[in-house]
Amino acid sequence: MKPIVEVHDLTVMVGGRRGLLVRNVPPVRAVDGVGFELGQGEILALVGESGSGKTTLGRTLLGLQRETSGEIRLDGTTVSGLAPEAARRARRDIQYVHQDAGAALDPWWSIGRTLAEGLLIHGVRSAAERVDRVAEMLAAVGLDPAWGRRYPHEFSGGQLRRVALARILLLRPRVLILDEPTSGLDMSVQATVLNLLLELRERFSLTYLFISHDLSVVERLSDRVAIMHLGRIVEIGATKPLFAKPSHAYTRALLDAVPRLEGRSTSIGMPVAAK
Repeated sequence: MKPIVEVHDLTVMVGGRRGLLVRNVPPVRAVDGVGFELGQGEILALVGESGSGKTTLGRTLLGLQRETSGEIRLDGTTVSGLAPEAARRARRDIQYVHQDAGAALDPWWSIGRTLAEGLLIHGVRSAAERVDRVAEMLAAVGLDPAWGRRYPHEFSGGQLRRVALARILLLRPRVLILDEPTSGLDMSVQATVLNLLLELRERFSLTYLFISHDLSVVERLSDRVAIMHLGRIVEIGATKPLFAKPSHAYTRALLDAVPRLEGRSTSIGMPVAAK
């Protein structure tokens, strides 16, 4: 599998302050010597407790956080070592889907207007083309294109997840960083969202870095799993073998701390429906 993202010995230091009224606070090594590859079309899950470095790693891949050392390559081209604005431009193929799907939506704008505005910002000047592309993408995520006239408060949590995906996919990325995409949803709606993610991966040739605390969802969705602890990836491997026989003590502790996955009802085999 050809890697689309390559990360080599990545370290990110965050924090650290000093001043007249603030005592010295040493910087924290939020990401510590991390290395991995993300193959084209792969779903790699990133798992760890809060504070393990998952979010900082995701922000660094996006170019929102500057790396302290190490290298990030996108399609074989080095995109690390750049100032934040240049890094973001170089990484347009990587987009982020936030767990709070409604956070990026203006409550006073219709969904269609919000989606079309993103296209305008990215240079699509034709109003007719924007309307057509918004309608096409709403349909692609399982929503009625006529719902573009609705406002965010008229959508359920599962539908807002679909709107968030449509908004990002209009930019035609190749890699999505999915931050807890099923959090706060009941089991049946989780299943439809997971099915949708798999369908969109095939339709648009997408690659996912999937950040989640829900090991049941991770087990069912991901091809590989990377376990983060204290800024490091302590174990990485194919999902089923790793879950069946983890080699690192931290991974074993994570798996032992949750109910047996076989007992969970989330299933990506359920039929897809807009909820």
